[in-house]
Amino acid sequence: MEARKITIKETIPASRKLQREDAIELLSKATAMTVAKGKKVAQFKGGKNASDEAIDAMLGSTGNLRAPTAVVGKTLLVGFNEESYSDVLG
Repeated sequence: MEARKITIKETIPASRKLQREDAIELLSKATAMTVAKGKKVAQFKGGKNASDEAIDAMLGSTGNLRAPTAVVGKTLLVGFNEESYSDVLG
């Protein structure tokens, strides 16, 4: 992020566990979401009518929001995939 001169507006410590309700709120404000799990990358639509599949993809095995999670404009990035971040961040 520093190399691209991106300012982080909010950082949430790992000790604060974000759960399903938090994931629903984040996704409802987004128009698109990319979820990376290992080498697999999936695209989902955001908004108030987001699918349960999209919300489930945001959560780890413990039911907490997966990290890292970034909100870039109206796009939500969950998990890390270098190509996905590069596409969104330019």
